[in-house]
Amino acid sequence: MSMRIGGLASGMDIDTLVKDLMKAERIPLDKLSQKKTTLEWQRDDYRSMNKLLSDLDNLIFETIGRPSNFSKKSVTSSNPNAVSASANGTAINTTINMEVMETAKPATWVDTSKSVSSTYISSQDRTLSFEIMNGSGVSEGIKTINIKAGDNLTSISAAFNNSGLGVSAFYDSQKQQFVLTKKDSGSQSSIKVQDSITAEFMGELGFQNSIGELSGKTAGLDAKFTINGYETTRSTNTFSINGINYNLLQKGTSNLTVGDDTNATVESIRTFVNKYNETIDAINKKIGEAKYRDYTPLTSEQRKDLSEKEAEMWDEKAKSGLLRNDSSLSNGLNSMRQILYNNINTGDSKYDLLSEIGIGTSKNYLNKGKLEIDENKLRNALSEKPEAVMKLFNGNGTEVGIVQKLRESIKSTIVKIESKAGNEFRNNSSLARELEAVNKRIFTFEDRLVQVENRYWRQFQAMEAAVQRSNQQGAYLMQQFGGGQ
Repeated sequence: MSMRIGGLASGMDIDTLVKDLMKAERIPLDKLSQKKTTLEWQRDDYRSMNKLLSDLDNLIFETIGRPSNFSKKSVTSSNPNAVSASANGTAINTTINMEVMETAKPATWVDTSKSVSSTYISSQDRTLSFEIMNGSGVSEGIKTINIKAGDNLTSISAAFNNSGLGVSAFYDSQKQQFVLTKKDSGSQSSIKVQDSITAEFMGELGFQNSIGELSGKTAGLDAKFTINGYETTRSTNTFSINGINYNLLQKGTSNLTVGDDTNATVESIRTFVNKYNETIDAINKKIGEAKYRDYTPLTSEQRKDLSEKEAEMWDEKAKSGLLRNDSSLSNGLNSMRQILYNNINTGDSKYDLLSEIGIGTSKNYLNKGKLEIDENKLRNALSEKPEAVMKLFNGNGTEVGIVQKLRESIKSTIVKIESKAGNEFRNNSSLARELEAVNKRIFTFEDRLVQVENRYWRQFQAMEAAVQRSNQQGAYLMQQFGGGQ
C-alpha cells in the first residue's frame, strides 16, 4: 500500500478525517465481529458442557459400570511378613491356614574353578546362542546375544542384562568371577550352550568350555508350603489358587481371611456420586446464568480504552448467559434425574430403587437434584445383598440397570449438543454454519471498506488538487497586480 500524504495545499489533516469517517463506516463490521465472537463463545460453552458429560460417562463406566466393582474381595493375613494375599471376585469367603516351609529362589551360575581378568576385552564379533528353561522346566526357546570386538566386562554384562535370556549379569572384580542369576525362580531353571562359538566365549568368561548346561550352576528352589494341611510346591513365590493371589515372603505360618471388600464398593459409588453432583452443578449454573444484554464483546478499539481488570470484568458479563435455559441441557438433566428414580428388577423388591440402598436426592431444593449417600444404609445393603445392589446398577441380564440408562441418556444429550456446536472432529453443526455465514459477510464488508476508504482519499485528493490550482491562480494574479505598480 503506497503512502498517502494529504493536506499540503489545504492545511487539513486529511488522514485523521478519513480515519474518523471510516470509524462510522466500520460500525456494521464491528457488530459482525462481535456476533462472531459471541457465536465462538457459545460454541466453546456447549463443548465444555459436553466435555463434562463425556467425563461423567467415562467415570460411570469405570466405577459403577463394572460389575466386578461390586464383588471385590479383601484378604487379611495374621502374619503378613510370611504371606500376603489378594483376591478377585471369584474367591469365596473363607479362612485359610498356610505354612511356608521354603520360599522359591532363582538359580545362579558362577564357575569358581576359573577366573577372568578385569581387563578382559572381546577379541572379535560373536553371536552367542543359548536354550533357556524357566523355573518350571519349560523351554523358552533359543536366545541369542551379540558381542562386539572390543567389548569389556561392563558392556558384556549389559548385553546379557538386555537380552532375552531373563538373567541378571555382573562381574565381581574382587573374586574375578562373572556371575549370572536367573530372574525367575524355581528348581528347573537351565541355561544350555548351543554351539562351539558360544562355548569358547563362555570359557573366556571363566566357565567350562563345552556345549550343554552352563557350568557353575547352583539350582534354584521351588516354594514349598501347605494350604490347610495339604503340602504342595510352586516354582515362584507369587501364584493364584481359586481366585486368591498369594505372595510368599519368608518361612512362617499365617491364617488368611477372605471377605467382601465393602470399602472398595462404597468408594466406587461415592466417586460416581461426587462426579454426578459436580457435573449437574456445573450445568445448572451454566443454564441459569444471568444474561447481560448491554454487555457485548469488546472491539479492539473499545478494549484499548479499558484497563486489564475492567476488560476482564466486561468479558465476564459479556460471556454470561450464552446457554441460559438451553433446552438440550435442561432436558438432559431432567432425563438423568428421572432415571435415578427408576425401579429396576433385581430379584429382591427390598433393593430395587437407589433410595433403598441409601442413595437419594438432596432435600435442599437449592442443590437442584444433587445426590446424597446414607453410608450406613448402603453398607447394610452391600453386606446383606451385594448381588441385588450390583443388578440395580448393571441390570439382571434381561433388563438394563441404572448404568446403561444413564449412559444412553448422557450420549443422547451429547449428540444433541454436537448438532449445535460440533466437536474437535466434526464441524457440520448449526453454529458452524452460522459462523461460516458471518465470516463471509465480514470478508465482503472488509472488501467494501477498502473501496470506501479509497473513494474518500480520491475525493480529498481531488479537493487538494483544486485548492492547489486555486492557490496557484491566486499567486499568479497577485504577481500580475504587483508587477503593474
